[in-house]
Amino acid sequence: MRKPLGAALLALAIAGAGAVPAAAAPVNSAESFGKSADTDSVTSLVRDTVTSTTESLNQVLNPKVQAVNFAGTVSLSNCSGSVVRFSDSEDNDPALVMSNGHCLETGMPGPGEVVVDRASSRTFGLLNASGSRVANLRADKLVYGTMTDTDVSFYQLTTTYGQIKSSYGIDALTMAETHPVAGTAITVASGYWKRLYSCNIDGFAYRLKEGDWTFKDSVRYTSACNTIGGTSGSPVIDQSTNKVVAVNNTGNEDGQRCTVNNPCEVDESGNVTVRQGINYAQQTYQIPACFGVDNKLDLNASGCALPKP
Repeated sequence: MRKPLGAALLALAIAGAGAVPAAAAPVNSAESFGKSADTDSVTSLVRDTVTSTTESLNQVLNPKVQAVNFAGTVSLSNCSGSVVRFSDSEDNDPALVMSNGHCLETGMPGPGEVVVDRASSRTFGLLNASGSRVANLRADKLVYGTMTDTDVSFYQLTTTYGQIKSSYGIDALTMAETHPVAGTAITVASGYWKRLYSCNIDGFAYRLKEGDWTFKDSVRYTSACNTIGGTSGSPVIDQSTNKVVAVNNTGNEDGQRCTVNNPCEVDESGNVTVRQGINYAQQTYQIPACFGVDNKLDLNASGCALPKP
């Protein structure tokens, strides 16, 4: 849970110097959790300025990152996200945007809280392959949001996949339907920062505990994915398939044990491990089973493991 976008970062961003962590915000603020951003401390102009330098540097240092681009990612007011589809989604289905549960415009859901089918007019900046904003997409409802077991949200847009493709030449990202594998080369694609992070899946945390929240079977990155605030909700993309395998959400900043901004790993025997500086994502392979015809959410569908209200 990080609030990294203060004046020091602003100066570094303008200079093209990358990003640094900053102080945590109050826990009850949606902008304070995980990798979300403080929208009062930086403008979209600065996000655009930092893009060209950081993206170019990433591509030089990590050639594999070129296999993934920004097409289909979106920027939120405080987080990142992506337009996603499932293997059986159709072009005339209403498009979905995936982000984190802690990025909801109404604040973070409490432990055990699940929000479904709530009206929303939230807007999302759609990016093309190079990271340029080409459109503003609008939601008509929040389909699902929670921070229980996972940290995910889905918004339904007023446009279909086919309309987005026809108007902007951009395809939605496809969600993988199998459990990712340790060692897989991945890219975390942040629409907020227009920045790509390239690393590997280091392993999986049986339980990831952060403050009052607990996440299950979380993806742990190798240290190269040093994600920062504003990257919350970014799709985690398998470089070999270009499919989404997880959604970026948090990391241990200060080495503290199981506190807000400092998640800890808990194994099946209850042993706790703290990995300062390591970041995490929540797997998404189980989510496609929860959506049926016309992208309708069905939490009672066979194979759907998402928490219910």
